[in-house]
Amino acid sequence: MDLKVLIVDDEALARSRLRTLLSECVDPRAEVVGEAGNAVQAMEQIQRTGCNLVLLDIHMPGVDGMALAATLRQMPAPPAVVFVTAHAEHAVQAFDLEAVDYLTKPVRRERLQQALQKVQKQSAPKEPLADAGLPECLIIQERGRSERVALTDVVYLKAELKYITVRTREKEHIYDGALSDLEQRYGHLFVRVHRNALVSRKAVRAVEKVSHGGDGEGEGWMVRLDGVNERLSVSRRQLAAVREALVGPA
Repeated sequence: MDLKVLIVDDEALARSRLRTLLSECVDPRAEVVGEAGNAVQAMEQIQRTGCNLVLLDIHMPGVDGMALAATLRQMPAPPAVVFVTAHAEHAVQAFDLEAVDYLTKPVRRERLQQALQKVQKQSAPKEPLADAGLPECLIIQERGRSERVALTDVVYLKAELKYITVRTREKEHIYDGALSDLEQRYGHLFVRVHRNALVSRKAVRAVEKVSHGGDGEGEGWMVRLDGVNERLSVSRRQLAAVREALVGPA
């Protein structure tokens, strides 16, 4: 699949440099379909060009790249986002926004090529299981071996920087993928409790209010799960959905 790329950076020289590097990438090929110097121009270009990848700077006048990425997440079919910035300190926030990759300037062609391959891999159609009798599962690649983990055994999925922690009752696995992709494919099995976590619907045991201060301020919500000791934070936005999972069929 060829990638249709929009370059968003307020510096013309930076955009030109990325355009040159993209022309040297061959696997996958990347076609630059537009450029933008700010978030307003970027949204206009995204709607007009139908790009499937945005190379996005963070520090720009007006709306910054982080806010633009958050807006893109609300689209029905958002383009993939790869941040390209001179500031390394925003990486954690970037992956909370489910960016595919995070590149620091000056960008090397090899590193850009690697990011494009990640986008291609994430966007590729998912192969159905050959045996319809097998349970839905994730293929975990760890330490030179591949392991099939049935989704019915998974208690929660939690985004940790570039990877996802897959927690079963017995152990933790590391999975290379996007939480939003897993939510879209397996929403019938998992419910989102926070921007960085999905939990098994059948594992939800209790939803509890917690207080971080004696005066009632700093209150929040936590979910208890069958099979593990740790509790996970529940955002107010997701509270109703988690409660619904609690009272719904296991």
